Amino acid sequence: MTMKRLSILMLAALFGALFVASAALGSDDCLECHGDVDMVGEEQFIDVAKFDHTAHGEMGCESCHESISDDHPDDGLAPSKSACKDCHDEVNHDYYSSAHQPNAECGDCHNPHQAHGATQVSGYDMNQQCAGCHETAEMVTAHDQWLPQAELHMTGVPCISCHTGSSDYVITLYLSNRGAEDLEPGNFELASYEILKGMAGDKSVQSLIDLNGDNFISLTELRSFNHNPANKQLGLKGMMTPEEVSHTFDTLDNRWDCTFCHASGPEAMQTSFLSLPNDTGSFDRLNVEKGAVLDILYGTPDFYMMGSTRSKALNIIGIAIIMGGLIMPVGHGTLRFLTRKNRQGKGH
Repeated sequence: MTMKRLSILMLAALFGALFVASAALGSDDCLECHGDVDMVGEEQFIDVAKFDHTAHGEMGCESCHESISDDHPDDGLAPSKSACKDCHDEVNHDYYSSAHQPNAECGDCHNPHQAHGATQVSGYDMNQQCAGCHETAEMVTAHDQWLPQAELHMTGVPCISCHTGSSDYVITLYLSNRGAEDLEPGNFELASYEILKGMAGDKSVQSLIDLNGDNFISLTELRSFNHNPANKQLGLKGMMTPEEVSHTFDTLDNRWDCTFCHASGPEAMQTSFLSLPNDTGSFDRLNVEKGAVLDILYGTPDFYMMGSTRSKALNIIGIAIIMGGLIMPVGHGTLRFLTRKNRQGKGH
């Protein structure tokens, strides 16, 4: 191959690369317009802070919208949209085999520009997705026909915990805004990032409860948080959330068994996390010392699950009551035994 021919091929490759690079817009180009609500309107607006930290944001706009060229939007062509099943084949299989599928498409529940994993959203937000179609008050009334304290159940457990084959349950703790609790009993409002950041000042939100900054919440730190007057506006609310989410949308037989949740000492009751909101619209999780949710008095005073949660102080009081009740009969019997010789022949 001559040098002249080689030079021509190299120039052709260079121009080809430049053409390809100019043929499609990058994510930064897309978000320059779609990150401005005044430019594109509410329907096409994308919150850049919330999108950039998602798995979809890391992949880039062009991964799902391949047809967009550098002439967009002047070319008048509608952008292509990848189908969710192109990447989420297993989820697609589960969902399209469920009874729920005819009623909603993926986009009806999930905003693809704010899509996070199960551990990056709150159980409260999971239920808000369901509430888009299933009005909360109606669902409480329907469940109340057979489920004791239905409202408490529906604010303490995400809908998908019972109505899908989701698995690997843990107790996730959230900071609630007590100042906003003018709602119905059992309901609560999560403390927003803005509220928590305002309380933390120039420190991180995490510092409100993780006092030594080791990314681990100990029982000592929980007690300190609960007893700190500066935190009286905040409470610790717990929800039983799944680590692995399923889209089967079917109520398994064991979900009808109360002991699925209300059993003393299961692993889920001893494993817990603290989930804190961040400035990207998602949540960061911290490990909590094992067994924290079992101690209602010092660990999680705003979270109680019958059959699973206990109070050490009440345990001591209960033992004291039992022992007190035994003192009279045992003491009386012992005294009679020790004085039996004195009573011989006296008719006693």
